[in-house]
Amino acid sequence: MIASLRGKLIYKDNTSAIIECSGVGFKCFVTKNTLYKLPQINEDVFLNTYMVVREDAMDLYGFWDVEELETFKLITSVSGVGSKIGLALLSEFTASQLTLYIASNDPKALTAASGVGIKLAQRIVLELKDKIGSLESGDTIDIKAVGNVTVNTNSKEAVAALVALGYSQSEASLVVSKQDQSLSVEELIKLSLKSLARGL
Repeated sequence: MIASLRGKLIYKDNTSAIIECSGVGFKCFVTKNTLYKLPQINEDVFLNTYMVVREDAMDLYGFWDVEELETFKLITSVSGVGSKIGLALLSEFTASQLTLYIASNDPKALTAASGVGIKLAQRIVLELKDKIGSLESGDTIDIKAVGNVTVNTNSKEAVAALVALGYSQSEASLVVSKQDQSLSVEELIKLSLKSLARGL
């Protein structure tokens, strides 16, 4: 099992990267989130990796951080969810966002990822919502903090307003929870919309 690669980035495209280690080039399939963080060609890079061995192929997947790797492994443990769907989900969402959507029972949000229909999304949420706590991360979402926005009246109203504008309950709760909870409803909505425009 190849657990990680450290070497020189010699190639990258929309779905993969090739890391040269001691003269050997290893091709890794990567998420868009990892792709955006890769350095320029011929610069040094480190990726956490996960190898998938099948009868007809032996593929290596590369991830910028351990959180993304562990989330990929968790997602692909669901029946009917292969590596392609795992990459699609982690290309559409960060590991933290994906964790939140599952923990807050929001399968509809997952359908934004390519190839993920509502039935598959519901299965993912059903099988994983009780396992989310097992994820170890240096950048985990504070689910308790997100839940606490309902305690603050202004935050609750701000979340409701964002939902009315078309955002999902979990997405709205997440972005509002990151704001100063002492702000007025109008200020919370304004700052939250700015954050959403920047991609949370």
